[in-house]
Amino acid sequence: MLSPAFVIHSRPYRETSQLVEVFTQDSGRFTLVARGSRGPRSSLKGLLQPFSLLTIAWRGKGDLKNLTQVECPDHSLRLGGDRLFYGLYLNELVYYLLEAHTPFPEVFDAYARAIMALADGETPELPLRRFEFLLLQALGYAVDFEYAADDESPIQPTLLYGFERELGFVACERAPDPRTLFLGAHLLAFAEGRFDTPPLLQAAKRFSRLALQPYLGKRQLKSRELFLKRRAST
Repeated sequence: MLSPAFVIHSRPYRETSQLVEVFTQDSGRFTLVARGSRGPRSSLKGLLQPFSLLTIAWRGKGDLKNLTQVECPDHSLRLGGDRLFYGLYLNELVYYLLEAHTPFPEVFDAYARAIMALADGETPELPLRRFEFLLLQALGYAVDFEYAADDESPIQPTLLYGFERELGFVACERAPDPRTLFLGAHLLAFAEGRFDTPPLLQAAKRFSRLALQPYLGKRQLKSRELFLKRRAST
């Protein structure tokens, strides 16, 4: 049975094959062996590229399965310039945060929407923030943006709230780290899924980094490193 899938990462394997990390709609994230895919006569040459929606089939009982069929859609998505690094960032989140062999259909759909938005020229910050927020929710790390964590009082638009990991937002005027302070109006906008102003986007990015960091651990994201190098060189 064919399943929709995105290639997250690939690397050479033996003389002519590849190890391909895929994110599928039905079976989640896992690694496939694409045998002979780097050979000069392979029909897969050039197909197993990131950001293109494919339909694939595989077989095997172990963790490392064999790719048996690939069908390419009529069009493929191409990300250039800075958008390439944004796409790689999404791929790293999928690779590091999603448990292998576990379906996350809502994350798959959100990933597809984010990649398509990047390819269509939408302001990059919007699809990135939408994906991060949904990913946190899908993984069970969602935060309540409507009620304070300490006394369950409704968030007030004019008050400042400090973000405490594994707890939520608590009303306060000062915090040891000012990056953890958020305006109540912004939190209420997050609850509605709104990121429609520059200050909201900036606050959403700050929140996403704080919320995702414990689950990424000490990993240094390659996409971020490459993006900064590109900016420095230009």
